Amino acid sequence: MENKNYTSSEKQSPVAMFNTLCYLLLLLLLHFSLSQGLTFPQDISALKAFKASIKPTSIPSWSCLASWDFAAADPCALPRRTHFTCGIICSIDSTRVTKITLDPAGYSGQLTPLLSQLTQLTILDLSDNSFFGSIPSSISSLRSLQTLILKSNSFSGSIPDSVTTLKSLESLDISHNSLSGPLPKTLNLLSGLRRLDLSYNQLTGFLPKLPYNLLELALKGNSLSGYISNSSFDGLTQLEVVELSENSFTGTLGAWFFLLPALQQADLANNSLTRVEISKPSGGNSDLVAIDLGFNHIEGNAPTDFVNYPQLSSLTLRYNRLRGAIPLEYSKKKSLRRLFLDGNFLIGRPPSEFFGGDTWVSGSLGNNCLVGCPGSSQLCSPSQKPYEVCKQAYGRKPMA
Repeated sequence: MENKNYTSSEKQSPVAMFNTLCYLLLLLLLHFSLSQGLTFPQDISALKAFKASIKPTSIPSWSCLASWDFAAADPCALPRRTHFTCGIICSIDSTRVTKITLDPAGYSGQLTPLLSQLTQLTILDLSDNSFFGSIPSSISSLRSLQTLILKSNSFSGSIPDSVTTLKSLESLDISHNSLSGPLPKTLNLLSGLRRLDLSYNQLTGFLPKLPYNLLELALKGNSLSGYISNSSFDGLTQLEVVELSENSFTGTLGAWFFLLPALQQADLANNSLTRVEISKPSGGNSDLVAIDLGFNHIEGNAPTDFVNYPQLSSLTLRYNRLRGAIPLEYSKKKSLRRLFLDGNFLIGRPPSEFFGGDTWVSGSLGNNCLVGCPGSSQLCSPSQKPYEVCKQAYGRKPMA
């Protein structure tokens, strides 16, 4: 029997060949559409206004914004070889701008309210530049926004209340600016927010009720004041990291704080707290790893119940007004790797376990009123307070 070799095209039926041709035609049409660009006019006008609001002298020739040439190309047109090479990302059909992520080129200018026209924007990142002026309240029109990063600029004025209407927002970072005034009272309406960083501004007032889905909270380096209230943290069952250092919080930090169910790290150093309440975690379970309460005005004895937190590895109570002896329990807690108790008025002999050959703890017990702290140990640096200072603090001879 004669053996015939058929090519792949000969094996295809007319219908299959027709379908293949249609598919190739669609690919060509799609490629043509993408290369031409179909950016919505409102998005183009918003981008033009955004670039126009930036000082031309602050746009380096090598920067992303320098490649934004609206006369030469459509912003979403592909491929981007010479124009709009970076700074924006568009939707898959090349019609809407979905992300603006600028390079840290030193851009200087104000944020135009017309950015509100980019209604499909999910990410706005202008970090590490020199933007100034207020944050426009019209930013609330960006209903799809998930990430807003304006850190390390020179924004001033208050945080607009309208920001709290951005229900899709998951990450908000406006740290290292010059924002002032109180935190929005309706901050808790940001129900999708997972990370909030407003550190190193000039914010004042009390802590409002916080968004209940927060994982990370950073408000350090402001002028926030008042008590740290349980009502502000009510329902925050997922909160892992709290950074409230370098503010003016006062009063008692309640035991409820350390019992937040997901809390791992808390930094409340450099405030004016006067008292700390500690209680054992329920069932002995806690994820708390590190706590910093240094440079406050905390009085009383060093809290013993911190040893009941099974994973605690770093405890800082330095430069407060603690008295009495160092709890022996501290020296027996094997998970504790860093311990800073320096700058208090602790007395007596430090536990000998701190100075054994298998010492596992680093930190400092210096600048107290201790006796018998070995000068050869780094834990005992700096040296203890002068005797007269300790005597005056206790109104009598300190107990050895």
